[in-house]
Amino acid sequence: MLKYFDEADISVTICDKEGKIIEMNQQSRQVNCPDGRDLIGFNVLDCHPEPARSLLQKMMTEELKHVYTIDKRGKKKLIYQIPWYQDGEYAGFIELSMILPDEPMQHYVRK
Repeated sequence: MLKYFDEADISVTICDKEGKIIEMNQQSRQVNCPDGRDLIGFNVLDCHPEPARSLLQKMMTEELKHVYTIDKRGKKKLIYQIPWYQDGEYAGFIELSMILPDEPMQHYVRK
């Protein structure tokens, strides 16, 4: 699935419904594995301290979307966390993380 996103300028991390990380693209590995260790097979909950861990557990249990921005190392990022489904059944969680530009972004209203 990630072959299309592997070299994209966005971090993509996918876990199964138990929270086990099953896919990461290159940017996700660079951001989340700076020491080079592979997080595939690790539980995403073990990668988050409180209170983020409890929030993520609730999101996974209740299949909730969570969208927010952060400032990390001087870069503003949009974090988009959503449940994913396979054949209509909850299959896990996807996190998309992208760096936002420093300058104001254009906003369009489309009809």
